[in-house]
Amino acid sequence: MFRLRHLLSMCLLLACSLAGAQVEPMPVTAPDRVGLSPQRLLALTQAYQREVDAGRLPGAVIAIARKGQVAYLEAIGYRDPTKRDPMKRDAVFSIASMTKPMVSVAIMMLHEEGRLLLSDPIGKHLPALANMKLGVVKPGSPEGFERVTPPRPPTIQDLLRHTSGVASASRGDSPMHKLWPASSSAAAYSFNGPELIAEMARLPLAYAPGTVWDYSLSTDVLGLIVEALSGKSLGDYLDERLWKPLGMVDTRFELRDSERGRYALALPKDPVTGQAQFVLHADPRKMKFQCGGGCALSTAPDYLRFAQMLLDGGTFQGKRLLSRKTIEYMSSDHLGPAVRARTTSPVLPEGYGFGLGFAVRGQNGMAVVSGSAGDFFWGGAYGTLFWVDPKEQLVVVYMAHATGPLGAQHRGMIRNLVYQAIAD
Repeated sequence: MFRLRHLLSMCLLLACSLAGAQVEPMPVTAPDRVGLSPQRLLALTQAYQREVDAGRLPGAVIAIARKGQVAYLEAIGYRDPTKRDPMKRDAVFSIASMTKPMVSVAIMMLHEEGRLLLSDPIGKHLPALANMKLGVVKPGSPEGFERVTPPRPPTIQDLLRHTSGVASASRGDSPMHKLWPASSSAAAYSFNGPELIAEMARLPLAYAPGTVWDYSLSTDVLGLIVEALSGKSLGDYLDERLWKPLGMVDTRFELRDSERGRYALALPKDPVTGQAQFVLHADPRKMKFQCGGGCALSTAPDYLRFAQMLLDGGTFQGKRLLSRKTIEYMSSDHLGPAVRARTTSPVLPEGYGFGLGFAVRGQNGMAVVSGSAGDFFWGGAYGTLFWVDPKEQLVVVYMAHATGPLGAQHRGMIRNLVYQAIAD
């Protein structure tokens, strides 16, 4: 009886979240029908409930689909931990860098239309960035570096795989890094789109394009290229080409007043560091442009639809958004061992290369979390994570607002706890 009530409640939530949309909810099934153990999924729920009870996590929403069917959708803890308002399955989260895969898909849509080539220099589409200079450290010089012409300009592919030389101040301590905005959201608070392009035109590349993987504002540049080629705002393009076709009714860049009662809040202070926790859309300041690198909002049911489309080779409920070959291309490693060996960023974990928008696992071993060769993932700075495992026909979305060391721990936990529940 409990299992029946649980399935009915999931079906109701998935249907209600699409009210007014001309799409079907994802099919729902009992976990054991798709090779997931209900008892072991209970262990997953209990693990995150312990974190909530210990004051280490405000709450979370976890969605798991296997073989195209939703088998687990749970809200744990609190949407507002101060008021003890229970978490809701359709709670809205700031997804930070989980914006990047969606913008990468938008670029590949333009690629499929022949509007751009991945080999295109970025200056072909944003002329102000046609002559970016490379910074080379030179002690004793006025800036601590000199500006030289790079061996080649950064390309669209470089932006997609984070080998462009574009930087962010939070990802390095070189004199070149220090000049860049700290993050996508920091840039969005300081500049509108044209202002950011003008600012980037005078900033030095931190590395020669194609030589080093360095997490950066590269996807913000991709978002501005989408706007330049489509003549639409990034949000309008994504809504028309991705969000509406997928039925992602709660995914956008701005938090509406009507949604504030569903917006998940972080703990006031980080339980480890004691520092106040910043989550983007809880900030009353207005962003000046729709940053493709980290400024979107979404829900677990919404993002699950996006992830399922990736697993299904670019289709969802009979609609084709990208070709199967494009998805295969995006989810292949585009770094190679030389570039992977030179990265200094802990954001890219051991055992993973990087494709066109997300990290790609090279083998079953090496990584410190469970998974399969060929799985691909990305997460967000405020505590969110998704991954796609083609071998296991599995997609998982984890939504939480928990930053810092605990956020990293919780993202690692979810990988291991999901895989331990596979029982076929």
